Amino acid sequence: MAELTIPEMSLVVLVGTSGSGKSTFAREKFAPFETLSSDFFRGLVSNDENSQAATTSAFEALRFVAGQRLKAGLVTVIDATNVRPEDRRSFVQLAREFDILPVAIVLDVPERICIERTEARSDRSFGANVIRRQRDALKRSMRGLGKEGFRRVHILDGVEEIDAAVIVREPLLNDLRGELGPFDAIGDVHGCRSELEALLGDLGYELQRDAEGRPVDASHPEGRRVVFLGDLVDRGPDTPGVLRLAMGMVKNGHALAVPGNHESKLLRSLQGKKVQTSHGLAESLTQLAAETPRFRAEVMDFAEGLVSHLVLDEGKLVVAHAGLIEAYQGRASGRVRSFALYGDTTGETDEYGLPVRLPWANDYRGKAMVLYGHTPTLEPEWINNTMCLDTGCVFGGKLSALRYPEREVVSVPAEQVWYEPVKPLAAPTLAVEERAAGTLSIDDVLGKQIIETGTHGRITVREDFAAGALEVISRWAIDPRWLVYLPPTMSPPATSKRDDMLEHPDEAFAYYRGEGTEQLVCEEKHMGSRAVVVLTRDPARFGAPDGWRGIVYTRTGRAFFDEDLGNKFLTRLDEAVEKAGIWGELSTDWLVLDAELLPWSLKAGGMIRDHYASVGAAATAALPRAVGALETALANGVDVSELLDRTRTREADAERYVDAYRAYSAQADGLRGVQLAPFQVLAAEGQTFATLPHSWHLDIGARLAAADPELIRATQSMNVDLSDDASIAAATTWWEQLTASGGEGMVVKPMANLVRSGKGLVQPGVKVRGREYLRIIYGPDYTEPDNLARLRDRNVAHKRALALREYSLGLEALERFVNGEPLWRVHQAVFAVLAMESEPVDPRL
Repeated sequence: MAELTIPEMSLVVLVGTSGSGKSTFAREKFAPFETLSSDFFRGLVSNDENSQAATTSAFEALRFVAGQRLKAGLVTVIDATNVRPEDRRSFVQLAREFDILPVAIVLDVPERICIERTEARSDRSFGANVIRRQRDALKRSMRGLGKEGFRRVHILDGVEEIDAAVIVREPLLNDLRGELGPFDAIGDVHGCRSELEALLGDLGYELQRDAEGRPVDASHPEGRRVVFLGDLVDRGPDTPGVLRLAMGMVKNGHALAVPGNHESKLLRSLQGKKVQTSHGLAESLTQLAAETPRFRAEVMDFAEGLVSHLVLDEGKLVVAHAGLIEAYQGRASGRVRSFALYGDTTGETDEYGLPVRLPWANDYRGKAMVLYGHTPTLEPEWINNTMCLDTGCVFGGKLSALRYPEREVVSVPAEQVWYEPVKPLAAPTLAVEERAAGTLSIDDVLGKQIIETGTHGRITVREDFAAGALEVISRWAIDPRWLVYLPPTMSPPATSKRDDMLEHPDEAFAYYRGEGTEQLVCEEKHMGSRAVVVLTRDPARFGAPDGWRGIVYTRTGRAFFDEDLGNKFLTRLDEAVEKAGIWGELSTDWLVLDAELLPWSLKAGGMIRDHYASVGAAATAALPRAVGALETALANGVDVSELLDRTRTREADAERYVDAYRAYSAQADGLRGVQLAPFQVLAAEGQTFATLPHSWHLDIGARLAAADPELIRATQSMNVDLSDDASIAAATTWWEQLTASGGEGMVVKPMANLVRSGKGLVQPGVKVRGREYLRIIYGPDYTEPDNLARLRDRNVAHKRALALREYSLGLEALERFVNGEPLWRVHQAVFAVLAMESEPVDPRL
């Protein structure tokens, strides 16, 4: 049995004459969508798989589809004869275009068998001469496939070997996604052994030395590993000492390494190739000449085995000496290796004779963090989601490391200037100066956006929706550095089957039962406005000035309070958090809370006054007079009884309407009358809380309310077990009592909080509003039978889908902020939530 190894990301070109069994081989050895057949594409463009006149168009279409698959990193198999070099050349070029390794699999079947198979097919009209010509072309070029650019060539000799072949897919050498860390990435060492020892010590590594006292390994008691970012050699005082230590760490599993351009040049020199011994190579060669031949051979093997870049931690971290753009990550080609070693250059040199490098990091928008070195700077600094850790140790700067995933920089100073720099050290060069301050570029949110989320996959934001959100957020929203989260919309239940209601708990319970979620919590729906509270004792964490306490903002990002009142509110909230012991319990100096701010009139006073109150005033003024007039007419013998009954009903509905909105019209003077009802802790330093049960969150809210009952209000709740009819009945009765006493209703949530089912993400909450509250939403007369019948036709599916997307985007924003990702990455998800609000959904739902 022959095992044919192919890279997990590759373009496989099948090579063989007609009748050699390529299509059968592809069908048996590869997945259905992986194979692109030339015959199939002839059929696509001409309705005839055997039309030779359609060959040119068929291969144009095939190459286009292959390109789209390779762009996505998918294994792609080309099922065509491919017996001539000119037939294969375009596929090798296509693989190079997408930095994919091309593989050739040759099916070398005896001519006789190919002719017999072809003659047995009714859809093949060409003769044996065609197959003989194909076989001659195959034999002439078969041994030169490697020179054509194929990175692997497998030749299967005969039918039995073809049938027994097994395809084995291997990850690329750069694919270490299963290595999860934690890591300590170290920038360019350049022969500075003493500084490397000091840095490893500061990072907590324990050195091991050989009999001569030389460091040959270093391990961390907590299992951390070093990632060397290249340029271990040249310029410094002890290149062999650095190599001995780094090679020992890599050999013993305590470190990983990628090559730098200096290792690449040193390797060529050690292999006897002609190179210029400038930029410190002469010093390395002199130092290595004093070592044993065995050590120099080990150095050659080490440098030769280094891979251009590494993809780590499930794709969240990429390391390369000079950095790497997203399109090259996890791929393999000459240009990928060149970029990883040298970066992106213009081909020109500056006044110091050094290559002019393009600032690729300024345009980086990749999901993976990229750590690199190569270009020395005074300080390591985040540029988008990348950091350069070459701080010029050999030039008298310092040797720096980044602790991952903690994002903590650790540095040690150089003991002296070991090598005079040609160009003075400078701060990182940014194409857009504002990026250094953590602000945003309009390009981050212009046009169509696709945001990758950890809970809901890719979410698309349409260009026209983004435009509306851009106006809102630029004109009225708070400073984007503080806008770390926007809450999602919330779905109502399906329309109630009860004749006199639009919403009832029955349908909310039925939804969760259908999702396989039986343990629920019902929370009182407060008569207030959704509020996000950022409370901090570390204003620098939010890029804010000293003394900044935080902010309270609406679900569209507008501040609730002016600065003075906001500070008073946050000071009291801080004291309550302290009194409740939550700062210490969560080991944090900042919190983000999801809450309701009461009364509703605090934010919606103008709407209540100008919209609801005007309708209520007009109705309660006109309808009693109309009733009086109709009663007089009836007393005078005019038959207006039907109209009178209808008008009396309208009068009663208007009074109920006024009573409903008046419940939201409480007055507040300063903080007097203002209450915060927190129902979820969203995030704190180093952690988010979406997977903790709602009972934990409600307990935090109750403790805060106990600490300051005047300012903070606890959220009433009731647990529900859907397998227990008595539990369901009790929750329904509770809802009826809440709404009968003027309450808005309740929110039904999975007790476990973030929940998935076989269908995907489960709704985080379903709001069930009371009959009288809905009068505010749908109008005074909505309970009339004809109106209710019309309003029952409401489609909540779109609202549910929107709620899940906004929920996932909110969680993604919090995760990115907690993980210390750049502001544009956080704000991309926050902005998308606001953009989703432009989607055409019935606002009454």
